[in-house]
Amino acid sequence: MRRLQLTTAGESHGPGLTAVLCGMPAGLQIDRAAIRHELRRRQHGYGRGRRMQIERDDIEFKGGLRGGETLGSPISIWIPNRDFENWKDVMHPLEIDADTAEQRRLRSPRPGHADLAGGLKFARRDLRDVLERASARETAARVAAGAIARQLLARFGVEIASGVRSLGPVGLDLPTPDWNQLSAMNDESPLRAIFPELEEQMLELVDKAKQEGETLGGSVTVVAHNVPVGLGSHVQWNEKLDGRIAQAVMSVPAVKAVEIGSALKASSGFGSHAHDPIAFDEEVGWQRSSNRAGGTEGGITNGQDVVVTAYMKPISTLAKGLPSVDIDTLEERLSQYERSDVTALPAAGVIAEAMLALVLTDALLEKLGGDSLAEMEAHWEATKRLQRAWPSS
Repeated sequence: MRRLQLTTAGESHGPGLTAVLCGMPAGLQIDRAAIRHELRRRQHGYGRGRRMQIERDDIEFKGGLRGGETLGSPISIWIPNRDFENWKDVMHPLEIDADTAEQRRLRSPRPGHADLAGGLKFARRDLRDVLERASARETAARVAAGAIARQLLARFGVEIASGVRSLGPVGLDLPTPDWNQLSAMNDESPLRAIFPELEEQMLELVDKAKQEGETLGGSVTVVAHNVPVGLGSHVQWNEKLDGRIAQAVMSVPAVKAVEIGSALKASSGFGSHAHDPIAFDEEVGWQRSSNRAGGTEGGITNGQDVVVTAYMKPISTLAKGLPSVDIDTLEERLSQYERSDVTALPAAGVIAEAMLALVLTDALLEKLGGDSLAEMEAHWEATKRLQRAWPSS
């Protein structure tokens, strides 16, 4: 059973977003500025749409804290939507203007989006009822919750970073980046490119796609540094940490594949070049000369950096539209355009960081237990002593 649970609520153009984070221990002092910083990072990136110019994401805590310190109870976070003022006749939770809502009704679903499948599932005539919740706007709530999880991880020495590994075909064949490369990356650059020599070519490709009414996908790599040994488990399929990470990162909008370590390259060669040789040093302890496994073996962290790459398809909202059908007339029609991005890869990395932070925090809580931060830290010291003494212990 998971120790950490996140529930989000709210629509893209509704009044705002809510995140409820359950399972955080008592006694953690929350840095609100650090959460705001992560929300700003999510809004950053070349190729983003006009919505990023409208919103200035900020948070209000509605419960779970006192004097900025966690109480062990559910943490409730509110993020207002500034754009709601332009949509309240259509998206007010209780009262809408029927004529205005009909004018803005989505009736020509976008291939690749949740529009049609969600409309069929929930029997909604206005596909806006689907797209508003399926929108990537919801990820602001995830990033805020993930920023809290990061603050707990930081107490145990864990750091997380990400960057754009490839955009379209640019950078696709480069090797899996490591922590040192991510640490050296300019997080304020237009596309947060891990390999800076490729960024100009990427920017030109974004401009070309925008001119042609197209969108672009690519990949982002996320690395968690200083992750302790023993998170996750091999004993049940749903406890394997790499599976949990893959599910969480796959839930990032438009992500269609997740790679742990250098799995794609390893899958194309021999076993002798796919694994990480084990060595032991009296001073340092257990060591590896490589990290092809991406920090997990058998569903358990092995003490190396956890390396995750998410592959994002091009966004399904194209300015020029795609072949679709009008759900009223059942006649062929181009899909409707909703304000969107050319690419959201820089943001996808930040969201994937948040999801990885939530999974690692959940696994850390499982490993150490404890209702308070002080209790967790005491268990942590005992765990380190036992691991240092193994196998003689």
